[in-house]
Amino acid sequence: MSKKTNTWLILAAIACVGGGAAWWVNSHRDPLPAGLVRSNGRLEVERIEVAAKYPGRIIELPVREGDLVKAGDLIARQDSTELVAQRAAVEAARQRAGQAMQRAAAETEVRKVQARIAQLELDHTNKLKQDALVSGAEVERRQAQRDGENAGVMVATAAIGEATAARSEAEAQMKRLDIAIDDMSLRAPVNGRIEYRVVEPGSVIPSGGRVATLLDTSNVYMTVFLPTSVAGKLKVGDEARIVLDAATQFVVPARVSFVAGEAQFTPKYVETMSERDKLVYRVKLQVPTDVAIKYAAYVKAGLTGYGFVRSDQAASWPANLAVKLPPADTGASTQVNAPTAASATPSAASR
Repeated sequence: MSKKTNTWLILAAIACVGGGAAWWVNSHRDPLPAGLVRSNGRLEVERIEVAAKYPGRIIELPVREGDLVKAGDLIARQDSTELVAQRAAVEAARQRAGQAMQRAAAETEVRKVQARIAQLELDHTNKLKQDALVSGAEVERRQAQRDGENAGVMVATAAIGEATAARSEAEAQMKRLDIAIDDMSLRAPVNGRIEYRVVEPGSVIPSGGRVATLLDTSNVYMTVFLPTSVAGKLKVGDEARIVLDAATQFVVPARVSFVAGEAQFTPKYVETMSERDKLVYRVKLQVPTDVAIKYAAYVKAGLTGYGFVRSDQAASWPANLAVKLPPADTGASTQVNAPTAASATPSAASR
């Protein structure tokens, strides 16, 4: 044989031995008790896009990527000078409407007094008419004067209503502007961590423009894919466990929070022992909110690991899957690291 042929034979032998070793390790790795199923997955955190409701210029952006924020904390502030000026103009209109109300109210009182005087004069004229001291034309003139004064009262009363409506309209516009001015300060809707800061101070963004991406560290879960034989036995609320590749010494409690209603082919980035020859169901393993909040400093989206569920609810969790969490006061000294770009792709679902 030629030297080149020998080299190819050696390489083929190494490949066969390596493949066989990998298969043996995968099939004999950490065997699970009956009734328990393991599936690869990745840790996911709900993302919230913090976006502007109105167009404008960013004048303040106090957060940086990686910062932990609480609900209500300032994420960014837009220039609200124009809105403040509009509010001042509306405030002046409201004051003008208030003065118009006072003027109309005073005029109404004057008209009412004049109407009473006109009624008294008409009554007196009617008595004189009975004694034939005035003509019928005088009585008609007094009646017309009385009717005119009553109409004046109605006009003045309507002016009060118009001024009142104008003031109410101005107050409604002020409330709208107050809300708009408040919306120019973009605040965190929930506790979480800033994942991306999309813009910088001085940027002009349109309505709906993104400012930052916030990770809701209270909403943490792992997505796994399970075959029908397993998914069909699960129900929402069933206990589960999560073990991350970056911190295998810890076992995180979880609950089944979602089981897909329809089967699907295994996604391309997931490899199973059956190599895509079976339909699987997407299942979410939700970390309890109190645990997620307590260990928010540890939470990093994309961490790969294993999710464990029980296909038989009577099965007991083995000792190595008993819940074990890190001390909450260790801080960043024991935090796990996010995967690199090469390892960020989730592994396959396997049992």
